[in-house]
Amino acid sequence: MSAARAGATTATAALAALDREAAGAAMHEWIARAFPICRSITGDGVRRTLALAREVAPLEVREVPSGTRALDWTVPPEWNVREAWIAGPDGRRVVDLADHTLHLVSYSVPVRARMGRAELDAHLHSLPEQPDLIPYRTSYYREAWGFCLPHRVRAALPEGEYEVVIDSTLDPAGSLTYGELYLPPTAGAGAAEGAAGEVLISCHVCHPSLANDNLSGLAVTLWLARTLAGVERRLGWRFVWIPGTIGAIVWLAGNRERAGRIAHGLVAANLGDPGRFHYKKSRRGDAVIDRAVAHLLAAPRGNDARVEDAGEAPVIEEFVPYGYDERQYCSPGFDLPVGSLTRTPWGRYPEYHTSADDLALVRPEALAGSLAVYLEVAALLEANRRWRNLDPYGEPQLGRRGLYASTGGGGEGRERQLALLWVLNLADGEHDLLAIAERSGVPFARVEEAARALAAAGLLAEVDEP
Repeated sequence: MSAARAGATTATAALAALDREAAGAAMHEWIARAFPICRSITGDGVRRTLALAREVAPLEVREVPSGTRALDWTVPPEWNVREAWIAGPDGRRVVDLADHTLHLVSYSVPVRARMGRAELDAHLHSLPEQPDLIPYRTSYYREAWGFCLPHRVRAALPEGEYEVVIDSTLDPAGSLTYGELYLPPTAGAGAAEGAAGEVLISCHVCHPSLANDNLSGLAVTLWLARTLAGVERRLGWRFVWIPGTIGAIVWLAGNRERAGRIAHGLVAANLGDPGRFHYKKSRRGDAVIDRAVAHLLAAPRGNDARVEDAGEAPVIEEFVPYGYDERQYCSPGFDLPVGSLTRTPWGRYPEYHTSADDLALVRPEALAGSLAVYLEVAALLEANRRWRNLDPYGEPQLGRRGLYASTGGGGEGRERQLALLWVLNLADGEHDLLAIAERSGVPFARVEEAARALAAAGLLAEVDEP
């Protein structure tokens, strides 16, 4: 199931070795196993999901006690549910959590009651515009209860007495659970411990049976973590699999000092649908991660490792303080360089937060393409560094160093030669390779290849990180 084959020693090599078909099938199979689990922002559903995740990557499971203060928030009581159903006047169950995890409003308080049709209706949620689908609803921070069902079923409920059972618990002595994995820089990778900073990859673990939002993000980030665990790393890579909003706030509250080491970050979500890629910039707007993703998504598609997007160009969007957990990482007190890289963003596909966000919506080839893009980002961040030209007076003779064709005058290898000349010209210790790629219009991979060739010829020296 490994995405990186034997011999892949860098993220770039792992990307080149990626077996898309095998990785896509394995990720889809993992999503199918996790799909039935009833998850919320706390509880055993999260623990069960993280146990499945540990089969892929060696993450650590962390527990934060309910009642813990985290910035302006408090960790809520732990919620678990054993059963929840509504029986109609004839005694048959018209809604049952056992049939689908979306049937119960998440964090519903315990209920055992009988009531009439009108009283019951105040606690029902449906979608008149999508009458065959079950909506997803939550009530995390206020005491309430409710059920979600297809509108056609709700409209057909007869008058009479209904029995309602929600066997749930809200335990103030419980905890919030999340997963974390840190991959430190490897010895001999060209950077001292922490010198080049950390990359934060953040993903929700709280959504119930919703395959694209956000089991696809879980799968892609788990496979990314496992792949990067097997390569040389110049950067530290920190993965967090957390419940939405409160999880990011808890992590930030407990890691104020460590947060300052975050040099780049991405929030992963909605990575299994066939839509084109979308990137929402960090609050800074011009951070290296913003530039890196924009550069990669703008590169010619060609016959590369990514899935084609039916001719539709990727979308780069400005930061707004609304959406997923990038808004917590980008809050002004932290202002971390964290963007959000997705396929179709939240709320922009008709299946979003409904029972139609199922295993059929998530496609193995889209998962594999998303993993490839994340690996491209990883490869760029790992390879991006500053170099200094050791022979900056005039153009060094490249031919005698084997870097130019022996016969001049033809157009062969022009792109490679142009990359060499751009690197020599801008390798002044101030421009990183990404800046050279941006200014020259040469793909980053070609620029990085040129820099390695020039360094091997003794013409470049790496500049230490500031």
